[in-house]
Amino acid sequence: MERTIVMMTMLLGFLGSGTASDLKPGDAAPGLKLKTDEGANFDLQSRKGQWTVLYFYPKADTPGCTKQACAFRDNIMEIRKLGADIFGVSADGVDALKKFKKNHNLNFTLLADPELNAIKAYGAKMPVMNMSKRWTFIIGPDLRIRSIEKDVDPVLDAKRVAEKIRDMQSGPR
Repeated sequence: MERTIVMMTMLLGFLGSGTASDLKPGDAAPGLKLKTDEGANFDLQSRKGQWTVLYFYPKADTPGCTKQACAFRDNIMEIRKLGADIFGVSADGVDALKKFKKNHNLNFTLLADPELNAIKAYGAKMPVMNMSKRWTFIIGPDLRIRSIEKDVDPVLDAKRVAEKIRDMQSGPR
């Protein structure tokens, strides 16, 4: 069953572009207010003045999502040295995220979006399924989108994010 879900997720992830697919670097990041994996409130506005990485992923505790989360876990210090923090967003509920975080010793915040509000606002909703595509957004301290990655490799995403933030902070060459 899990294998079928993963295969459908991968197939559907390539179809359609979502309702907010027109988001581009330079646009204001859509606001979001979600619950954290600990049940606390999270508001993107609280991140003003800091670099923020929102990575959207289909489902907690599935193979690709676990690889991506563990890669962020393993590279978090490099990303935090750049003044950024990571937030994983999925349609899972708080309890599923809490379990996922504990099972894999994740050292960053996961955000629950079971109503798909943020997932839709960022254009990351899979057609037909109530899941997110695997997309990564880098948001600058001004809460403007600096980068959107729609062709995400779960294993390499964390390293690519660190490289992109480093390049953005060093300015034009």
